[in-house]
Amino acid sequence: MPRPTGRVLTLLELLQSGGTRTIAELADRLGVEGRTVRRYVDHLIDLDVPVESVRGRYGGYRLAPGYRLPPLMLNDDEALAVLLGLIAGRRAGLATTQHTANETASAKIRRVLPRHLTRRLDTLLESLAFTDQPGEFDTPDAGVLLTLADAVSHRRPVSIRYTDRDGRRSERTLHAYGIVAHAGRWYVTGQDARLDEDRTFRLDRIADARTMPGSFDVPGGPDPVQRVLSGFATAEYQHEVTLRIHGTVEQIRARLPAGVARLEEHDPAAGRDRAAERWLRAELRAERLDWLPPVLASLDRPFVIERPDELRDLVTALADRLASCARQA
Repeated sequence: MPRPTGRVLTLLELLQSGGTRTIAELADRLGVEGRTVRRYVDHLIDLDVPVESVRGRYGGYRLAPGYRLPPLMLNDDEALAVLLGLIAGRRAGLATTQHTANETASAKIRRVLPRHLTRRLDTLLESLAFTDQPGEFDTPDAGVLLTLADAVSHRRPVSIRYTDRDGRRSERTLHAYGIVAHAGRWYVTGQDARLDEDRTFRLDRIADARTMPGSFDVPGGPDPVQRVLSGFATAEYQHEVTLRIHGTVEQIRARLPAGVARLEEHDPAAGRDRAAERWLRAELRAERLDWLPPVLASLDRPFVIERPDELRDLVTALADRLASCARQA
């Protein structure tokens, strides 16, 4: 059941929609008795909200003419924290008992934000994409995120100061194609103008971002999400793994998503029907191999390990342990 403070705010929302609301109507909407409505009205009056009492057959309560809530005073970081939290919650399937609560909360916040901040947040949301594996997001610096969003939206080069995973610092000029949230982190993908190559950068490793004069054209090809996932699948790791798996694309992707492995036809003549079972080659890179045998077992599909030999040994060891447990049972 909602707390009294929540009902008082709901009462204010109802009165702000205009007109006179009867006590019976308000009591029904709030799920309380008439005397409780009067007490909530007193709370609003104590907060200097000008609630007027209207007498007569169609009487009730209304807000004084011309009254409006003051603009919501949020700085960039606070507005991002609220709106991105709502978006991430919706992506993760978090919801209240009312499905529209997330959307209406976002709408209320956006309605009272200063116009300049609303425009910048709109630009960010238009530039943002999510993978299918949302996590607990590590919110980046608001200034960096908004500057990159502006660069994506207006196709302007942006200068960034970046620290790579080995601690090396550099300044780069980036033609940013899009911003992607994936598995708890934020990334920007685009072309490194100096190297003339596509790159993906973690936002938490960008110390500063400044928009530069000029413009660029976004090339055709994969969208930002696919560019980021493909980058993960082809990154340099200790082990390179190649498998042949017999099944449908959907069956294999259920255990080896695009962010983990790249799939290609083993027999091109077999066609490209995603629902058809056939041999597909899966290629992936990993720092460790110990997690792969259980994943392959859970596929429940025929597979052949082309490389490395260490993976064959780990799969054989897992099979022996499972067989031993089955015999003991």
